[in-house]
Amino acid sequence: MSTLNEKISALSAKYQPLAEELLKETIRIPADFVDKPTDQGGDTECGLSNHEGPRLQYLKKRIVEIDAVRAPEDVWFDEYGNLVWTAKDLNDGIADEDKRIIYFDGHSDTVRALRDQWLQKTNGSVDAYDGVLKPDDIARDFLRDELGYLPPDDEWQHLIFGRGSADQLAGVISQIISTKIMLELADEGALKGAIIRSYATTAEEDNDGAGPMYLMNKVLPGAGAELVPDVVILTEGTGDANKGALGIYRGQRGRMQIEVSIIGRACHGSMPWEGLNPLEFGSAIISEAAQRYDTREGFKDDPFLGHGTRTASWAKLDTPSDCAVPASFTFRFDRRLTVGENPDDAVADIDGFESVRNARENGLSVEVSVPTYEELTWNNYRPGNKQIYMGWATPEEHTAIQTAADVYRDVVTPNVESDNDSGATLRKEPRIDRWIFSTDGVGFPIPEENNEIKISEQKDWVHAGGFKHPPMFGIGAGVEQNTHKIGECVDSRELRLAIAFLSRYPSAYSNS
Repeated sequence: MSTLNEKISALSAKYQPLAEELLKETIRIPADFVDKPTDQGGDTECGLSNHEGPRLQYLKKRIVEIDAVRAPEDVWFDEYGNLVWTAKDLNDGIADEDKRIIYFDGHSDTVRALRDQWLQKTNGSVDAYDGVLKPDDIARDFLRDELGYLPPDDEWQHLIFGRGSADQLAGVISQIISTKIMLELADEGALKGAIIRSYATTAEEDNDGAGPMYLMNKVLPGAGAELVPDVVILTEGTGDANKGALGIYRGQRGRMQIEVSIIGRACHGSMPWEGLNPLEFGSAIISEAAQRYDTREGFKDDPFLGHGTRTASWAKLDTPSDCAVPASFTFRFDRRLTVGENPDDAVADIDGFESVRNARENGLSVEVSVPTYEELTWNNYRPGNKQIYMGWATPEEHTAIQTAADVYRDVVTPNVESDNDSGATLRKEPRIDRWIFSTDGVGFPIPEENNEIKISEQKDWVHAGGFKHPPMFGIGAGVEQNTHKIGECVDSRELRLAIAFLSRYPSAYSNS
C-alpha cells in the first residue's frame, strides 16, 4: 500500500466504532417520536419520507462535533430539506473551478418500520429501532429464512440490525466518516484537487431522486464549475446475496408511476344494470396488463440493465357501500424502464389496451396519466415533479468506473481477510454490476437539449438515449435482498471498507 492508502485503512479501522455508534443512533431516533402524542412533539411517521427532520438534525449536529467539516458553516440544510456538507483542501494551490467536484449521495428516509412485526416474529429478540434486545435468544432461524443473506453464526457480532441499516443509513454514515478522514489527511493529499459535496437527501423512498432533481432544476442551472459534479457516488447498498458485498454498481433501470382513473356510475348492488362498474372494467385492464407483461408485449430488454417491468402496485375505490356498484376506481402501475424505453410510450401503451377501449365504448371515463408528487418535505418544500425517474448507465470503460476499480484494489482488497467467495461475503476483486432496485441516481439525468447547466468537457458527462448525466456509480454497505424486510441489518465490516473507499476515491479521481 502507499502511505495514503495505509493511513486511510488505519483511520477507517480507528473510526469504525464511531461509525457504528452514529449508525445505531440514527436508526434509533424515531423511537423517541413514534409513540409520543403529537401535542408533545410526537410523530407516528418519524423517519419515513418527509419526516426525517429529527434524524437529520442529529446528523447535522454530529457532523460538526466529530470534525467531519472544517467549520459549522460547512454543513447546512438546503431549501428542499437535504442535509449538505462540504470539504476541500484549502492549501492545495488549485482553484475551485479547476477542481474535481465529487458528490456523495445517500438518502436519509426509510420505509415503514413495522416495529410490532419485528418484535413478534423475532420473539422479542430484535427491535426495528433498538436493534438486538436479547443476544442470547436471537431468532436466528427466522432471520435466516427471512433475509437474503446472513454470515455464519460466529460472525453475527458484526451485524447492526434495524430499519434503514442497509437502506440507506449506513451509506450516509459512511459519507460522514469519510469526510472526517479526508480532512484529517488533507496534508497527505486526501483532498488534493477535489471538492466534496455530500448529501443526505429526503423522501427517496416515496419520490426517488427528488433531492437530486432539486439540484438539477434549482441549484445547478447557471452555477459555476465548482458546483457542477464531475462524478456522483451513490452510497446505496451494493451487496448481493449471491454475488458478494460492496459491488461497484454503474447503472439501474428507471421507474415511473402510471395512474389509471376510471369513473363509472354508482347504483345499488341489486340492480347492477343501472350502473357502470369501474371496478370490473378496471380489473379487466389490470388483467390485460399482466398478460401483456407475461408475454413481454410492449417491453424492451437490455443486456446490462435487464428488461422493463410493470406491475399493479396501488388502488383506491370510491364506493357508496360494499353492496353497491362503485362510483370510481383508481389504480397505479409501477413501471420499470430499461434502456430504450420512453415514459410517453409506456403511458400510450396502456392507453391503447383493448380493455381500455372497451371501457370507454361502454360509457366509462378512463384517464391514463402520470401522477405528480405533491407531498411537502420535512422542510415544507413542495417538489411538484411528475413521478418519472429515469434510468441510467455509466459505461464500464469510463474513467470514473475504472478509477473505482483501482481504488477498490488499493483500500478494500488488502483488507479482505477471507478467500471465501460465496454468498454476500467481501470479495478481493472488484465486482462491476448494477442495482435491481432504484436509487437517487434517477434524479440526475436531464434531457440532452437542456443547456441550463454549464458542463465542461473535463467533466465528461454521459450522453445516452436523449439524456445526459454526470458519471455515476454506487458502492455501499448492505445487501440488496435484505432491505425492506423484517430483520434488516448491515455488516459493520462492509461499513468500514465503504468508508475507506469513499475516503480514497476523490484524490484518485482528481489525479486520473
